[in-house]
Amino acid sequence: MPSTPDRRDGRPDGSEDQLEAAEAVHLAARETISVRPSAPGDRPTVRVDPADRATVRIDPGNRETVKLPGQLRPPPSARGRRAPLPVAAAFATCWAAFVAYVPVAAVIGLARTLEGQGGLGGAAHAGLAGWLLGHGVPIGTSIGPLGLAPLLLTLLAGWRLNRAGLHVTRAIGARRSGSPKAALLVAGAIGISYAVLGALAALLVDGRGTEVSAGRAAVNFFLAGLAFSLIGSLRSTDALVVIARRIPPALRHGLRTGVVAALLILAAGAAFAGLSIAIGGGQAADMISAYRTGVAGQAGITLLSLAYGANAVVWAAAYLLGPGFLLGTNSAVRLTEVTDGTLPAVPLLAGLPDGPMGASGAALLAVPVLAAMAAGWLLTRRLVNLHHVVDGHLVHGRTPGDPAPAEPSWSLVLGAAALSGPVAGLVLGVLSWMSGGSLGDGRLAEIGPVPWQVALVATLVVAVSASIGAAAGRAFRAPARG
Repeated sequence: MPSTPDRRDGRPDGSEDQLEAAEAVHLAARETISVRPSAPGDRPTVRVDPADRATVRIDPGNRETVKLPGQLRPPPSARGRRAPLPVAAAFATCWAAFVAYVPVAAVIGLARTLEGQGGLGGAAHAGLAGWLLGHGVPIGTSIGPLGLAPLLLTLLAGWRLNRAGLHVTRAIGARRSGSPKAALLVAGAIGISYAVLGALAALLVDGRGTEVSAGRAAVNFFLAGLAFSLIGSLRSTDALVVIARRIPPALRHGLRTGVVAALLILAAGAAFAGLSIAIGGGQAADMISAYRTGVAGQAGITLLSLAYGANAVVWAAAYLLGPGFLLGTNSAVRLTEVTDGTLPAVPLLAGLPDGPMGASGAALLAVPVLAAMAAGWLLTRRLVNLHHVVDGHLVHGRTPGDPAPAEPSWSLVLGAAALSGPVAGLVLGVLSWMSGGSLGDGRLAEIGPVPWQVALVATLVVAVSASIGAAAGRAFRAPARG
């Protein structure tokens, strides 16, 4: 007969405090514990005791106790090999910038060489301008400011900065230290180094025909370096586990669910954008051939469209949510309205709808709703599978013969689902802001979604839909077998 959870202070064993501790140990165990089951079919489990240690249970007679990441320190042999933070940050930042810049300069240089339009100097200058634009730094030209950042290049730079945060943390001996302060110091040092590189690049590009603000470049590069490298340093130091233990459970799970919901909506946008471009493939091929620039020129147009492919994903997500996006002043591309005027002949725009979607538009509006409901259902499933009670102890992981998982409280499920709405709205609003910009002072001065509209609609849609999905997962969950 299944055992009944003990009650302490009127709350069942498996309450929010214990759930929080169990999840922190789970996150720690994934990187700090390596065990081998003693018999086929056995699964290691982790439990928390008052000494703030994690006990790995392989079988009733075989246990191993390890400390949590917050208590881990680098071995003495590693402390003598620490590199100075400024040196490590400068080296890693320069390498990250070089790896992100080289593809841009190589593509532009190849196109210019094959078309007979200059040598390495011109390619390097144009590559720097494109690299700056990828970080959201406007480039002043004779037709006005170019401020539409190619998000694919932004993602490439962010990935390299993330790796820089990992490498610098390891170089200074702070890996798995569990110190948020060390992670922030690493990110700050990388941000400052990256800001110096951005300002130098702006000074080199600024001149006749192109105008770039070194101050704007320094600010943009500092924020990019700080944000992306902080993700890597938090992962490397295991400070995420320490921070997660200090966040209320509802907020922690709400943050996770909101990000998952935003990613699912973006995935739906990517699928919709890809399908639209595939349907308009013939029109896209006609656009490319109409340029009559040879193989190199056509390849350049194709690569340019790919660089802005991530922008198109965000625009498609805004389209599915309802607010849509702009393709110039006095224009709108939504499910219920399409007024786009004359547009540049680029393959990326070949999949634009010709007009309102009509009755099929209602079905497309259901896509973000279903994505948010799936995120809510995953929230409940994670809470149920993550925590259960064995012999009066809260344990992560299940082994054959364990009793059924403890049900998460309704307040935790619905609170986390409701908080996921603002989180998803913030994520999609920021991405909408990053994906927009201008292409000169003319009709294409406003391109992209309106950020506050996307954020507001996404907040409402995700909060309501995730709550429905989470409640359904909690109410209609099939009983687990012991």
